[in-house]
Amino acid sequence: MNCREIITKLKSMTSEGNREGMGRFGINVEKALGVSVVELRRLAKEIGKNHELAEELWNTGIHEARLLACFVDEPKKVTEEQLERWVVDFDSWDLVDQCCGNLIDKTPFAWDKAREWAGRDEEFVKRAGFALMAALAVHDKKAPDEKYVELLPLIIRESDDGRNFVKKAVNWALRQIGKRNLALNAAVITAAEKILARDTKSARWIARDTLRELRGDEVQQRLRVKAEKAKRSR
Repeated sequence: MNCREIITKLKSMTSEGNREGMGRFGINVEKALGVSVVELRRLAKEIGKNHELAEELWNTGIHEARLLACFVDEPKKVTEEQLERWVVDFDSWDLVDQCCGNLIDKTPFAWDKAREWAGRDEEFVKRAGFALMAALAVHDKKAPDEKYVELLPLIIRESDDGRNFVKKAVNWALRQIGKRNLALNAAVITAAEKILARDTKSARWIARDTLRELRGDEVQQRLRVKAEKAKRSR
């Protein structure tokens, strides 16, 4: 299936009801057709991995085609130049999150881009930096704790950014890092207390929401069980 055929198929799947629903969730629907992510994932499996096709799909500018590009691209073939081209095209939180959690976090550039983009000013570029941190916390099982601890000063620094899509991503990154293990849980709780002391509206929201979850019984119990299992397996 080539790019033209895929776009024709996507247009045949257009749903104005889905499009309106996307808009209610804060998704930018200016270039959207209203095709659900479930349907896009199903189509991606049918297409298979194809780096060149992913680039063609991205260049159409259609929202769903760009989501599909994230699903079918091949992480090992992605270049840094490509990522820098794509990141400036981010115009909706869902595109950021899907791209970071399904493609960019699997590339060799993920850690560098997380740090770099988190310090950028553009709202969706900055969100991408923190969304990448969250994705890495979930998917990079081999990363040592030190790599996440090194991110905390950057997260603290950027916690004053009150833009909705940024502060939610900062919070997301903190919570995901703090759910990896007991040591990182303690480190993130300390970081969140520092964020709370900054006393800006966004910092207070980020910190309180993070502390509520990471200090909660559910997270603490799960991390204790995980630690005990790890101890027995040594």
